[in-house]
Amino acid sequence: MLQKEKLKNMKSHFLYTKQQRSGILLLCTVILITQLSYHFIDFKDETTNILDPEESAIFQKQIDSLKKIRNSNTSLKIYPFNPNFITDYKGYQLGMSTEEIDRLHQHRALGKYVNSTQDFQRVTKISDSLLHKISPYFKFPAWTQKKTPKKRNTKTHFNHEVKKDQTIISTRDLNSATLSDFLAIEGVEEALAERIINYRTKLQGFYVTDQIFEVWNLDETLGNRILKTFTIKTTPSIKKININTAHFKEILALPYIDYDLCKKIFDFRDEVAELQDISELKNIEGFPLNKYNRIVVYLSAE
Repeated sequence: MLQKEKLKNMKSHFLYTKQQRSGILLLCTVILITQLSYHFIDFKDETTNILDPEESAIFQKQIDSLKKIRNSNTSLKIYPFNPNFITDYKGYQLGMSTEEIDRLHQHRALGKYVNSTQDFQRVTKISDSLLHKISPYFKFPAWTQKKTPKKRNTKTHFNHEVKKDQTIISTRDLNSATLSDFLAIEGVEEALAERIINYRTKLQGFYVTDQIFEVWNLDETLGNRILKTFTIKTTPSIKKININTAHFKEILALPYIDYDLCKKIFDFRDEVAELQDISELKNIEGFPLNKYNRIVVYLSAE
């Protein structure tokens, strides 16, 4: 009896009503129709057009023309410029390598200038082809292009240090001497006098007399002649920069520091997090110890 009851309950699971059987039949029909449609109906887009070779060539020509116009509009336009003041970005635009740009910056960090196309190639060591391409845009100061020799009065006798008329010298202080004061020295031309004043400005004032010999193109004999007339009477007031908070460009702009040394200083600062004393600069590998006393005049560690 119990066995019959179990069979009856199991059989009830396989019995469906008339409405359920109709639903199952309809679902099977839909599935069958869908499967057959994938086999017998072509779903490809018959409206797709394929260009013939001639039309393709015309379109390609138009595309090339538009690309040419775009490239011509975005090409670098070069205007006349002084090559002494080429920045990293400007150098990259001109096609110079990093090494060539760094050589120019190192040259300028010494207070020196390039005054001709030949000087520029000698300092940067750029190729002849690149020099030929960019040199037409070089614009050097007028005094480098035309040097008028100084007239000498053969009837006037000089003492080989200072001109006979000493009254035109307004001061004997190297840090306050004017252009006219320097021109009073025999052998000093206007271009050299300007370079002395410009270098003095960069140094924020001469603090040792032998810095005069760092002026570009000033020979030792003439330098000694200048120092026989001028000496440091006013100590310069130099603003120190905190090495721990300074930006890269601030340090790079200081005298005696070129790009490579500036990078070493910042790499060292990143490594130690903060310099406790400015003398820690001596721990930098490759630091020019012979320039330490002059460099630290401009730096502090706070």
